[in-house]
Formats: sequence, C-alpha cells, structure tokens
Amino acid sequence: MDHVVIRIGPYPLANKVILAPMAGVTDLPFRQLCRKLGAGLVVSEMVTSDVRLWNSRKSRNRLDHTGEQEPRSVQIAGGDPQMMAQAARMNEQLGAQIIDINMGCPAKKVCNKAAGSALMRDERLVADILAAVVEAVNLPVTLKIRTGWCDEQRNGLTIARIAEESGIQALAVHGRTRNQLYTGHAEYDTIAEIKQQVGIPVFANGDIDSPHKARAVLEHTGADAVMIGRAAQGRPWIFNEINHFLAHGELLEPPTLHWQRSTLLEHLDALHGFYGDHQGVRIARKHVGWYLQTLPGADDFRRSFNRVECPSQQRQNIENFFTRLLEGDLAA
Repeated sequence: MDHVVIRIGPYPLANKVILAPMAGVTDLPFRQLCRKLGAGLVVSEMVTSDVRLWNSRKSRNRLDHTGEQEPRSVQIAGGDPQMMAQAARMNEQLGAQIIDINMGCPAKKVCNKAAGSALMRDERLVADILAAVVEAVNLPVTLKIRTGWCDEQRNGLTIARIAEESGIQALAVHGRTRNQLYTGHAEYDTIAEIKQQVGIPVFANGDIDSPHKARAVLEHTGADAVMIGRAAQGRPWIFNEINHFLAHGELLEPPTLHWQRSTLLEHLDALHGFYGDHQGVRIARKHVGWYLQTLPGADDFRRSFNRVECPSQQRQNIENFFTRLLEGDLAA
C-alpha cells in the first residue's frame, strides 16, 4: 500500500486504520489502549449536543481527555444547528482538537430525536448543521454518515458533496443504510463512488474484521483509511495486525495467551482506575466477555465472573482463568 500521509486539518494520522466511535465502548481507557496497539486515530463516544445534560456522570466521563494523545477527536450528535454549534464550541474549550459529527448512528433513541442517521432524510438540515458547526470552531470538523436512510433513499453521495461544500475535512462512511441497522452485509460500491466524487479524505467503515478484509476494502473503494468498530471489541490488537499486513503483505503471529492476559489485565486496571470500583467492575464485564469469547471455557467463566463485585477479585479470576488455559485444564 502507498504511504501518503492523511491529514485532518493540521493533524497527520499515524496510519490508515482508525477506531470508530462506539457509544458505551470507546471510552478513554479503550481509546488509549487502541492507540497503543496501532490505531492511527481514535474518536470518542458520542456526546449529546444538549449541554444541559453534560453534568451527568456519563457525559462527564465522555468529556474526559486526561492524558490522551493528540489529536483528540470528539463526536457530537444532535439535530439542532445552534445546539450543535454550542456543543462544538464547548468541546473546543475542553480540549477537543477535531469535532466529529454523528450522522451514522442508527439507534432508535438517537433517530427518534432527529439525530444520527435520521438526519440524512433532511438534506437542508444537514447543510445547516454542518455550516453551523464549521463556523463555530477553529478546529477541523469531520462527519460520519451511512450510505443513506434506506435502499430507496441512498443519498450518501449527495450528503458527501454537501459536506465538502460546507468545509468538512474528512468523511467516514458506513456501508449500510440506516434501516439496515447492523444486519446483512456492508456494501462498498457507494463508498467507492463517494471517494471518486469528493476531494476530502474518505474512511471506509462496516464489517472490516480482518487484515485481508481491510486491504480488500481499501483496494475496492480507493478510501484513504479504514475505520474499525465492532471487530476491535475484545481484540484491540487488530490495528497492529492490519497495519502490519498493509505494510508487509503478511500476517502477524497471533498474540500469545500470555500477551492477551497482560493486555486484558492492563485494560481492566485502567477501567477500574477511570470509573472507580463500583462502576468499573460493571463496565469491565462486557469488555472481558468480548476478550474471552473465542477461548475455551469462556461461557462458564463469564457466568461466574459477572457475579463478582470486587476489582481485585475480577483481576484474580482472570489470572486464574488464563493459568488454567495455559496449563491445558480447559479443553477447546
């Protein structure tokens, strides 16, 4: 693959593999781990544009960028241009360096509030929101969309042109319509068409779950980078795997159980430290489930692990589980 450096405003990206923003997943501990394991850019969880809600614990955690590597990209969501502009300005004051606008989330609670991918039905409102946010901040603004609302209204190309005209500096496209949610298969022809028609960087997203798939999607679409979402859950080393394959055309050796254990424990400690004992224990459960889902004995372990209420006991249980794996006590 070529070595053209992708830029978002003044910020060069380290490589062509980006962590997608995912609500409830891409918190600060996970973003930092993915950067360490090869992500060229990470994007925060979606933050509501209603700044009146920012005093909630959930919003405060999502706005925390302590110790985060540059560039710090924050995703905002909402359907009112002035509220979105205000949210962008406040995020700029809080240390954001890139503002990402969410028009890609298909979740009902987002779409029913005329935000996320619901906005794609109203092209004039899209233009108003993009113009308001770009005008509001002295930062590069990026946009995440889907290919359209439904098969009959696959207007991703129109939205992409509006985005470029509005001053958006990079565009991520998920290869599904809003009505598909996460079912079926992503299609990449629309992303290829968008890439041919706009001059800003385009990031391909959707079902990219292996180094081979990443290379195939880059070749098919001509996209500047791939964006990895669900495939990074429990497998944050996928970024290094894809980078290595794109650079050398060969696969890295799979991570050893020793290495997986140390990575998981590092992530666990970071979650406990960031959220505190009570919340950290609960949030750790889903991440641990993702890490272990392909390992023998994982289902039984997860059932007992999810009843543990103490951070040190969580850690001990994971160490014991991997010890049994390494000693061959758990059969595949």
